[in-house]
Amino acid sequence: MHNPKLAPEYLGLIRARLDIAYDGGPFSGWGIQTVELTVQGVIEEALATILRRPVRLTVAGRTDAGVHARGQVAHFDVTPEEWDGLRRGHDVVPEDSLKRRLNGALGMVLRELRGTVEILGATRAPVGFDARFSALWRRYSYRIADGVTRRDPLQRAVTLWHERELDVDLMNQAALPLLGLQDFRAFAKPREGSTTVRTLQRFDFGLEDDGVINVNVQADAFCHNMVRALIGASLRVGEGQEAPEWMHQRLLAGVRDAKSVLSAPHPLILEEVHYPHETAMLDRASLTRARRATPEVAS
Repeated sequence: MHNPKLAPEYLGLIRARLDIAYDGGPFSGWGIQTVELTVQGVIEEALATILRRPVRLTVAGRTDAGVHARGQVAHFDVTPEEWDGLRRGHDVVPEDSLKRRLNGALGMVLRELRGTVEILGATRAPVGFDARFSALWRRYSYRIADGVTRRDPLQRAVTLWHERELDVDLMNQAALPLLGLQDFRAFAKPREGSTTVRTLQRFDFGLEDDGVINVNVQADAFCHNMVRALIGASLRVGEGQEAPEWMHQRLLAGVRDAKSVLSAPHPLILEEVHYPHETAMLDRASLTRARRATPEVAS
């Protein structure tokens, strides 16, 4: 699996890793678009201000419009001269300077939206690191206040206010059979030429002390709209409209119909992306690329 052509070092470049948090409310998702404001777009504009050239980011997971992140990860490549040129003063290492300067440039790009995107960390990535392909898993959280839960107006931007009472035990019963390597075409919006097979590692509903239901969803990777489709179906089970086994039956049948409703995006948060030890980055990236080149195999 060791293919040096997959690493930027093969081209004499340095790869920088960014750890990013953002409020997705004002943005039309992560992915850059022609007109709409996107998280990728504002970060790339800020990077272009610093490096004085266009920069293209590779991200661990593209989030939809309105979805937030506490633990997003992205990378970009620079020349050794550009990397050393990031420093301002002999006592500043490039990593610290990149973080500080990039947050400053973001403030100028965002203007009245200053603070909606924050660079939490900027580091020189280990050999073979790829923000997307080296990742072992991604974890999302989702908050739900159902019909019997006291609503906190200060949390309204990151909480689903669901009108009906929900049964957490029924929702967990429905979620359990979906774990493991499965084809999630029933809970995804397929992209042409890509697989819908994923390994769902965690999917559970927990009741917090304040009555809010906290959802955790973790997988090696996610299909488009997969998390919101899973939660949307779970709400039907929690309300008692469907039996717990209904979700697994839909999974096996690959059914997408009028009952395939997405939950709202604003409570969804990308919490973390997990990577292997730095010595295994290149192996993991090579393996993931090989899998994604074969539609029948999970990505």
